[in-house]
Amino acid sequence: MKKKILLFLFAFLILISKCIFAQTAGDSIFTSSQIHTLYFQFNQTSWYDSLTATYAGDYYIKVDLTIDGALFNNIGVKFKGNSSYNNSSVKKSIKVDFNLYDSTLTCDGFKKINLNNGFKDPTFLREKVCLDFLNAQGVNAPRCTFANVYLNNQLWGLYTLVEEVDKTFLQDRFANKNGNLFKGDPHGDLKYLGNNTSSYYPHYELHTNETVNDWSDLLNFINLLNNTPSNILESSITNVLEINSWYKVWAGNILFANLDSYQGSGHNYFLYHNTATNKFEWIAWDVNEAFGNFQQGLSLLQIKNLSPDYTPMPTGNRPLEEKLLANANMKAAYYNSLYQMLTSGFDTTNLYPLIDSLADWIRPSVYADPNKFFTNNNFETNINFDLGNIPALKPFIPARINAVLPVLIAAGYSPLNSGDLQNANSLFQVFPNPAHEIVYVYNSGIEFSLFSIDGKLLRNFSAQNQITEINISNLCDGIYLLKNKTGAVQRLIVLKN
Repeated sequence: MKKKILLFLFAFLILISKCIFAQTAGDSIFTSSQIHTLYFQFNQTSWYDSLTATYAGDYYIKVDLTIDGALFNNIGVKFKGNSSYNNSSVKKSIKVDFNLYDSTLTCDGFKKINLNNGFKDPTFLREKVCLDFLNAQGVNAPRCTFANVYLNNQLWGLYTLVEEVDKTFLQDRFANKNGNLFKGDPHGDLKYLGNNTSSYYPHYELHTNETVNDWSDLLNFINLLNNTPSNILESSITNVLEINSWYKVWAGNILFANLDSYQGSGHNYFLYHNTATNKFEWIAWDVNEAFGNFQQGLSLLQIKNLSPDYTPMPTGNRPLEEKLLANANMKAAYYNSLYQMLTSGFDTTNLYPLIDSLADWIRPSVYADPNKFFTNNNFETNINFDLGNIPALKPFIPARINAVLPVLIAAGYSPLNSGDLQNANSLFQVFPNPAHEIVYVYNSGIEFSLFSIDGKLLRNFSAQNQITEINISNLCDGIYLLKNKTGAVQRLIVLKN
């Protein structure tokens, strides 16, 4: 018994040391295989009313917090969010400030963390899957994991735990943190509003160097973007914007149809003036409505078929997209980012197992959540099937590939190489797979045929080019076989919903 107590204390001390002395912020939190447990202990009698009252004033109240057994006394906590707050549920999103009352206190190197309530996501997975993908693609984006949250010993529910974009984030990503960090909220559309910086105050937030309050760098960027002649725009804009970071965020948001972003609503992003390069870096933020769950007035079908050239109407509202799409070189560079993502992870082979494993991981916590916004059945259903106007996760991936890939091919991009597809050992390839309307068959030989799973011949094809497009909209859900003249066989999964 004594040995067990000593082992427990040793493990506890290791956890505390990680939370206080981590070499890289987030090492313990975001590489852990556990769903974290956070216990908030409020001393206020009416603590929930206090949190509600302080939301409008945007200030914190004091609380003690225990994370995975490690105690942090006297930290700040407040409710956060816009749409995620303005609903009837008691489950609000939360921001935690560890060093508000003690400037030396951090947890795993972090001064702040965010707990998001999943108010529009029956699966709880949109934010996690999207952020994991963006980070894997080298996009400037926060990391994400999960936490079970207790308020005064009462289970409040499962949350996504998301990294804060602050000086800690900047130092980790860019090796400097002293430049201006602007947030494009509430209406950061980058339209030119004149040469008076105060005109931009209602549309953006300055999150560093607030005392100095020098917005001249942002104004210079917006002025160049909007007022530079088109023939020199490319050279001018690349002097003030790290253009590749922008292309990657743009491509990621389009593939995930994440329209609660600059691509749609015109906000939810950060711009950091990197002091090492003297250029702005684009940072993704608030992707909880990825997989087409913020629809910008579009139908479900329109969201699934969203063009890579999409910009919201009316024309002129998104100058960074519109002006770059009008430039052949910059449009091609953006398309290249889309193509790279399609060939390096945005496919069913990569994302389906990820979704399945994450769903298995969080399922007990989802079921136990007493304040979740959807039912357990909704959680299970929305992974594979649309739930009203909420797109399903898995079918959304081939739908987006079906919408984006033909545009890239028409623009001159080569069909995906065999190594980019699901079975790198075969030259006879089918992509995307599963599919629901259009499927592309690569390197099939002169002839190939489509069979039902029971061997019934459905149709013969004659391949004139390296790529053959097949319309499968008339097929029912199920498994089919494609066989070429040499006898090579590929399985095709048709999934309509």
